[in-house]
Amino acid sequence: MEDLDLGAAVWPPVPIRTERLVLRGSREGDRAAFVDLLSSPEVHTYLGGARPREEVERELPGAPEDRPGTFVAELDGAMVGLVLLRRASGHHRPAAAGALDLGYLFLPRAWGAGYAAEACTAALAWLAGVLPGEPVVLATQSANTASMRLAARLGFTELERYRAWDAEQWLGIRPPTPGA
Repeated sequence: MEDLDLGAAVWPPVPIRTERLVLRGSREGDRAAFVDLLSSPEVHTYLGGARPREEVERELPGAPEDRPGTFVAELDGAMVGLVLLRRASGHHRPAAAGALDLGYLFLPRAWGAGYAAEACTAALAWLAGVLPGEPVVLATQSANTASMRLAARLGFTELERYRAWDAEQWLGIRPPTPGA
């Protein structure tokens, strides 16, 4: 995945406030939450497995994922997840190659409260204002029922299913949204 080319837009943007969350760029104080997120077996159940905590701690920079398109989702002053927008340059499926790709990871303590939907909706609205007219793709394991429900809630429809990483994958697309 490539960094998101924002043209003349500034990164990080002014923090985006939703009903319960703040979406912002990452900062050094997020490092511990990043380590928890990237080494969590629960978070990575459908993502091929978590990396060992010691490896993540050793390799993660002080201000992790400080790149365009990476939103930290903050609840009550603490990071609870990430929303990632990238250009899907080397995607496994031709239908997704070059498209904008939405990804998200949330800590287990934030699951089931609608935070991922709230954060992704806000990030997609921001994207529509910065890069209007671009379709967005999302890939997830079809066995990940929570992610499949979220994709539908966000307006993604199935493009295809395919096999990768020893599991059936689902690829969805969200049609272009006019600029905000």
